[in-house]
Amino acid sequence: MAPVSRIPVPVDILRFNTCGSVDDGKSTLIGRLLYDSKSLMEDQLEALERSADITGGGQINLANLTDGLRAEREQGITIDVAYRYFATPRRKFIIADTPGHVQYTRNMVTGASTANLSVVLVDARHGVIEQSRRHTAIASLLRIPHLVVAVNKMDLVGWSEARFLEIRAQFEEFLPRLAIKDVKFIPLSALTGDNVVTASPHTPWYSGPTLLGHLESVHIASDWNLDGFRLPVQWVNRPNSPTDAALHDFRGFSGQIAGGIVRTGQKVLALPAGMMSTVKQLWTYDGPVAEAFCPQSVTVVLADDIDLSRGSMLIGLDHPPGAATDLQARLCWMHPRPLQAGKKYLLKHTTHTVQCLVTDIVSKLDVASLEGREAPSGLAMNDLGEVRLKTARPLVFDGYETNRLTGSFILIEPGTNATVAAGMLLPPRETVKPESADYVI
Repeated sequence: MAPVSRIPVPVDILRFNTCGSVDDGKSTLIGRLLYDSKSLMEDQLEALERSADITGGGQINLANLTDGLRAEREQGITIDVAYRYFATPRRKFIIADTPGHVQYTRNMVTGASTANLSVVLVDARHGVIEQSRRHTAIASLLRIPHLVVAVNKMDLVGWSEARFLEIRAQFEEFLPRLAIKDVKFIPLSALTGDNVVTASPHTPWYSGPTLLGHLESVHIASDWNLDGFRLPVQWVNRPNSPTDAALHDFRGFSGQIAGGIVRTGQKVLALPAGMMSTVKQLWTYDGPVAEAFCPQSVTVVLADDIDLSRGSMLIGLDHPPGAATDLQARLCWMHPRPLQAGKKYLLKHTTHTVQCLVTDIVSKLDVASLEGREAPSGLAMNDLGEVRLKTARPLVFDGYETNRLTGSFILIEPGTNATVAAGMLLPPRETVKPESADYVI
């Protein structure tokens, strides 16, 4: 079958997270989205109605749709990250409900790490507080391209336009220091549903979309990096079918494209083999194609026999990545035992795992101001800081600002296999030189 040419289009799934301070209404907002968009199953509705959390006024506690832990329901707070899935005729959604407490900052980083959009809730009565700034700053550090500031509980301030404009002005004072260009302000009430799914009659002064309307229409096609082809090899695909002659000698490299576009006939560099080759075939679940793009999962068949395995990477010749053993990165430390210089860990980057040493703790980051403090002796749990690492083998990577998929990693404690940190790599000082025929790492 001849390959079919396909024009790159975004996968129509929006990943977003909710964040903000304690009791700002994050879980209630997600519950309201699911409830009003008719995205709940009958058994979920029945469970809500049977629960002991129905208020005296007969109002269902929508927060229970995401706060599933007993401690969360008893304390009325979110502790762990809860994921929920729903769809409308226009788009599919994956929601991460993240905690508001400072002590659960690591959970917020985990839940927001793959988000296209972040919803920061602000209690209209309290305005912008330190935790509002903290979570907005973390969203900026994680390079989340879209931000919604949901001014919640507007019903408790009499739907005051002046109060809404005051809170927007407070945000706009520090937004210019952050790397977020698309910001939307929406007045709403998660409890009553105003401006969540349906427009509110209480805000005639607001002409913008509802929260769901904005989530359905926000443009995310340009969020993926399409400049430089990257394919971390996940496994070598060898069907060896005894009945299908075309698959008998088939050998392809499978994985999820982490950046760029790849086409049949394109020259690629295979690392760490350091050998050039040409893309002979491209396969997806639907069959052969003429081109593929981030974040599709594909199998690439090369014109030459090259020894590659899990952890190897195919790259394009334009926009080359960096390759180094000395790395500089920002870390969110997630373990109760503090991070100290001189410790050894396993570093997992895309499909590649390598031993590494923390050689230096450069600084601790003040997430409220995004400024670094003088180098501390260690990083405690939930701290964010800048560190230097040395890996046993060179890492092929991009700066996190350029590519969130090839610029991120996790650190794993060797003895316990516990994930102790999530990291964002700073831009490389040197890049791979594809024109060098003897390049080997």
